[in-house]
Amino acid sequence: MISKIHSLAVNGLSSHIIDVEVDINNGLPNFTIVGLPDQWVQESKERLRSAFKASGAKLPPTRITVNLAPADIKKVGPSFDLPIAIWILLNDEHIQKDTRIAKSIFLWELSLDGKLRKVSSVLPATIGARDAGYENIFIPKINAREASTIPWINVYGIETLSELIDFLNEEKEIQAESLLSIQDLKILKQEKKSKYDFKYIIGQEHAKRALEIAAAWGHNIIMSGPPWSGKTMLARGLQTILPDLTIDESIEISKLYSISWLLSQENPLIIERPFRSVHHTASSVSIIGGGMHAKPWEISLSHKWVLFFDEILEFQKTVLEVLRQPLEDGMITVTRVNASFTYPAKFMLVGAMNPCPCWYLTDPDKECICTHNQIKNYSSRLSWPLIDRVDIFIEVPKVKTEKFWVKDNYDGIESSYDVKTRVQKARDRQIERFSWLKISANSEMNTEEINKFCQLDMESDVLLKGAVEMLKLSARSYYRILKLARTIADLEGKENISSAHILEALSFRKKED
Repeated sequence: MISKIHSLAVNGLSSHIIDVEVDINNGLPNFTIVGLPDQWVQESKERLRSAFKASGAKLPPTRITVNLAPADIKKVGPSFDLPIAIWILLNDEHIQKDTRIAKSIFLWELSLDGKLRKVSSVLPATIGARDAGYENIFIPKINAREASTIPWINVYGIETLSELIDFLNEEKEIQAESLLSIQDLKILKQEKKSKYDFKYIIGQEHAKRALEIAAAWGHNIIMSGPPWSGKTMLARGLQTILPDLTIDESIEISKLYSISWLLSQENPLIIERPFRSVHHTASSVSIIGGGMHAKPWEISLSHKWVLFFDEILEFQKTVLEVLRQPLEDGMITVTRVNASFTYPAKFMLVGAMNPCPCWYLTDPDKECICTHNQIKNYSSRLSWPLIDRVDIFIEVPKVKTEKFWVKDNYDGIESSYDVKTRVQKARDRQIERFSWLKISANSEMNTEEINKFCQLDMESDVLLKGAVEMLKLSARSYYRILKLARTIADLEGKENISSAHILEALSFRKKED
């Protein structure tokens, strides 16, 4: 008897329907799995023997052949345990034939005692099952909240194999998980006052303004200054002014976290924009992704929005150079021996740096001891092709001591809430502007879109072209200045870009040493 049941193989962010076919024939006891399974899938036969025994069933002492079709798709991980078990139980009449089975996807790993273990990639799997027209998906209970964020499919969280047997035999009732929205998660999550609120950052108004422009929307920024000028605190404060995620963005980001095992029952969906901080000892692989199965790492986990490099000049130059292509394309292709996948990587690069090896080049209170060549070699770790992709480059001076004495009175200092309100309005203008396009932010515009949405009057055009010629800027810099000026105009609620917006955008360009 050859039976068929449906499961899913998730490779990267793509999901493929897998038909699990089981052939049980007389012969010497043997259990064979074919169809390009990896070692984890091959080991399922041993897990099944113990799980069946714990559930009051047992594998038939005959020849069992399992085919995972189509055979040309790599099957990775232990999540095929359940579909194999279901059809063996159907054949052995431990489960009665049920019309729901043909309309369902089964996905989980069995433990030796018949309980269900957590599996990865549940979010892209649930989306794939829904898009393929399936009505139900059966997954481990621990993954249920994650999957329940996807509408138009019934999600059943199951704890044990015996519980599923009873449910399919209509001996036990199990309710499908209630749909969990991003609004529900925001209500459940307690709002905490951030110590990085802008009102707690004394001075640095120029830097705060630059971060506000960067946040609205996605412009790369690097801050340079002596120690204790507040560069890291300013970067952390950026988290408090980022605009809210849309539901589509939340799911897009959460899929990346799902395949990386970074979602949980407590946090089944990413509801705040990512802020990933990378240590300067990180390797290129840990930044771009990799491993045996080419998983996404920091570049993709910071997709929409922040990838923070503290002490950016302490990173190896080869690590920094791998940022150039994804900064331009908004995606990264991770290629390894076993797999090659493309992941989204539309991140905002935020860097903080000291101006020289001894740190004190621009410090008014301490003299720099570095030679000119030492300073030049140190700063050269940040190549001009990479700097050319940075929209905002600012100097952050050390705050004078007398400004510290605010005596807990922050009434005169603008809070992150006020800044975020302006950022959100600018974000909403961009969503409306690009509603019929495949982009959602000024920083993502191509040349055609820049020519359409960043038109200049004669005064602004002459000003910008004169600055480009005088500063010897590249074509890429020219278009980046236009995109930055468009964002500055959006923050002010202006429809047209003026010369004042061009001048402010030009003020953020790094001057050649």
